[in-house]
Amino acid sequence: MTIEQNDRLILLTNDDGLYASGLKTLMEVMEEFGKVVLVSTLESMSGMSQALTVKTPLRVKLLEETDRRRVYACNGTPTDSIKLAVNQLLERMPDWVVSGINHGANASVSVLYSGTMAAAIEGCLYGIDSVGFSLNDFSRNADFSVCRKYIRLVMQKLSSHSLPKGICLNVNIPSVPENEIKGIMICRQAKGNWKEEFEKRKDPMGKTYYWLTGMFQNQEPDAVDTDEWALANGYVSVVPVSVDMTAHWYISSLKEQFSE
Repeated sequence: MTIEQNDRLILLTNDDGLYASGLKTLMEVMEEFGKVVLVSTLESMSGMSQALTVKTPLRVKLLEETDRRRVYACNGTPTDSIKLAVNQLLERMPDWVVSGINHGANASVSVLYSGTMAAAIEGCLYGIDSVGFSLNDFSRNADFSVCRKYIRLVMQKLSSHSLPKGICLNVNIPSVPENEIKGIMICRQAKGNWKEEFEKRKDPMGKTYYWLTGMFQNQEPDAVDTDEWALANGYVSVVPVSVDMTAHWYISSLKEQFSE
């Protein structure tokens, strides 16, 4: 059954902070689809993955309320924001959880570290249709306007086709002019890893500290069915992400090993 736009309740968050340009763009687009409730931290929570706040109290402040939107500031992680909203702040379960627009792509294994995708996964765990959006641009002056068309296209599909339980969508948009985007490509997560290094540095007091640096290594650069290939070739990648991390294909082999 299709939910009328006026009745749709949409929960928004991100991991780049309440005043991030990507979140502003996302909220403007999502207001076309229903009433928006935004819950986000004031500061960046990039790389927090599914982290929860367990050692300090969560605090939330209502910053804005109109007929079409409600905005809260929270001191927790993106996952905290979803849990807090569902359990305390919303009058009912939201119809959608939408996270982003992340500053930088969340393709391949980055989905494991992403606070943006963690929020979408958390919504998925509640049985809510959930999507995470990212733009493949880390520049401070990134142009998020290119995302508007494709956010609308994805959410229009979701309006008429609900996701299966336990599945959310990871959507990555290439950082190119809109007229150079070739379309949407449904694909899989590329195999790859981050080659992480720590630079040894000295602070002004002469004390040693370490700064995380790294470079992504695509292990299958020529595979044409992956999110990394899609982004590199001008496509918006859409990957269905499952919350079930079981390696089902390996169960039978593992049973045989333990029966020996």
